[in-house]
Amino acid sequence: MNEQATAPDLRPEEVPTPPRPIDGFEPIVGAERFAELRARAAETVERLGDHTFWNINSTARGGGVAEMLGPLVGYARGLGIDARWLAIQGEPAFFAVTKRIHNLLHGAPGDGGELGGAERAIYEDVLARNLDDLVALIRPGDIVLLHDPPTAGLVGPLRDLGATVVWRSHIGTDEPNELVAHAWAFLRPYVELAHATVFTRQTYVPDFLADAVVRLIPPSLDPFSAKNRHLEASTTRAIALTLGVVADGRTGHAPTFPGEDGSPRRIDRAADIVRSGPAPSPDAPLVVQVSRWDRLKDPIGVMHGFADHAVTRTDAHLALVGPSVAGVADDPEGAEVFNECLDAWQQLPSAARRRVQLVTLPMRDLEENAVMVNALQRHAVVVVQKSLREGFGLTVAEAMWKSRPVIGSATGGITDQILHAETGLLVPPMDLDAYGGALVELLDAPDRSAAMGKAAHERAAREFTGPRHLLQYAALVADLRADG
Repeated sequence: MNEQATAPDLRPEEVPTPPRPIDGFEPIVGAERFAELRARAAETVERLGDHTFWNINSTARGGGVAEMLGPLVGYARGLGIDARWLAIQGEPAFFAVTKRIHNLLHGAPGDGGELGGAERAIYEDVLARNLDDLVALIRPGDIVLLHDPPTAGLVGPLRDLGATVVWRSHIGTDEPNELVAHAWAFLRPYVELAHATVFTRQTYVPDFLADAVVRLIPPSLDPFSAKNRHLEASTTRAIALTLGVVADGRTGHAPTFPGEDGSPRRIDRAADIVRSGPAPSPDAPLVVQVSRWDRLKDPIGVMHGFADHAVTRTDAHLALVGPSVAGVADDPEGAEVFNECLDAWQQLPSAARRRVQLVTLPMRDLEENAVMVNALQRHAVVVVQKSLREGFGLTVAEAMWKSRPVIGSATGGITDQILHAETGLLVPPMDLDAYGGALVELLDAPDRSAAMGKAAHERAAREFTGPRHLLQYAALVADLRADG
C-alpha cells in the first residue's frame, strides 16, 4: 500500500494530430459517399457543440490501433470535429497483465499467468495514476472512445465525470473458450459500465452485453499515410536495397519519399537482418509477412510452410518483417517471440535458411518505419497473414490496397477482407500444407496473382478506407446524443 501511495503519477500523452484535408478521398470512394461524409460530419459537429470526441489507447506508436488513430482523428478534425487522441502511460507489470488479457481474448494461453487480485491491483493502480491528468482534460458532455483492454478500467471513473464513454475492443475470437471467459470475467466490471461498446465482429461480443448498446465497426487504413501512399517501383527497390532485404539492383534511384510536411526525405537506416548468405536479387519473387513478433501471428508456421513447399518448388524468398523488439512499449513478449523465431530459423535446412530472412525495422522514426513497410509490401509478389487468431488484421487490407494478393488464415476479421480465390486465398490457420500449397499456386501463376491483386485493391478502396469508418462513428455519435 505504501509503495502504491508514493508511486509517481503517470501522465497520459496527448498525441499531436493536426487536421488533415479530406478532398483526396472523393476519387477513391466516389462522389456520393464523399458527399454523405461531409453531410454526416456537419451533423456531428452540431451534435457535439462545444464538446470533444476523445480517443484513448495505450501507445502512440506500434500496432494497428495507433496507426489508425492518427489519420482518423486528423480527418475528423479536418471535417471540423473537435477530436483528440490521448495515450495512457504504463509500466512493465501493467503491460504484462494487458498482454495476458490480449492473448486470452484470442482464446490463447499466452504466458499462462494469473488474472487474480494481484493483477487487478496492478491494473487499477496504473489507471488511477493516469486519471488525475484525464480529469483535468475531459469535461462533462465529452464523448470518450476507449480502445482495448488497457483502457477498460477507465470506463467508470470517466463516466462519473459526466462523459459519455464508449469502449472498443479490436480483438476477439470466433470460437470462445474458457480462456476467453476468464478474460471477460476480469474486464466485465469495467466494460458493462460503458454507455456503448464497439466490436469488429459480432462473434467477439460477450454474452453479458446481449442487451447493451453494441455497434460493429471494422478497422480501416489511410491511403495517404506513409505506409499506404503510392510508391514507384524504382523507389520500392531502392528502399529494399537500402534496408538490405535485396541485393544491389543498380536502379540508380534514390530511396527518397515526400515527408508528411511535404519536404523530401530519404531512407538511410538499414534493417537488422538475420540471413544465411547473400541477399536475393531484386528480381527474385519475394513473399512477405509484416506483423509484430507475436505467437498469434504464427511467424514460425509461416517459415516452416515456406521451407517445406516453396523452397523446393519455386525460386521465391521469404521475409518475415517486424518492428525492432525494443520499439513497441506495450508488447513485452516481442523479444521473446523473435528469439523463438531465430531458434526455429537456425534449425531449418541450410537450403531453406538461404531463402528465409528475419527482418527487424527501426522504430526511431515512425514515418520512416511506415515507408519501409510500404516499400516491402509493394515489392512483394505475395503477402501473407497466417495468423492463428486475428481480430481483424489490418496488414491484409494494406496489402490489398497495394494490389497484392494475400494468403490469409480463415480466421476472425481476415475472412471479412479476403474473398477466397477472388482477392486472395484463405487457408485453415493450422494447416501448413494448405498454406504452402497456396504459396506455390500463386507463385506459379503470376497473371492470376495480378488479377487477384487488382480485385483486392478495388475491394480495399470501397470497404476499408477512412470514410466508411468515419461514417460509422458519426452514426454512433448520433445514437449516443439521441439517447442522451
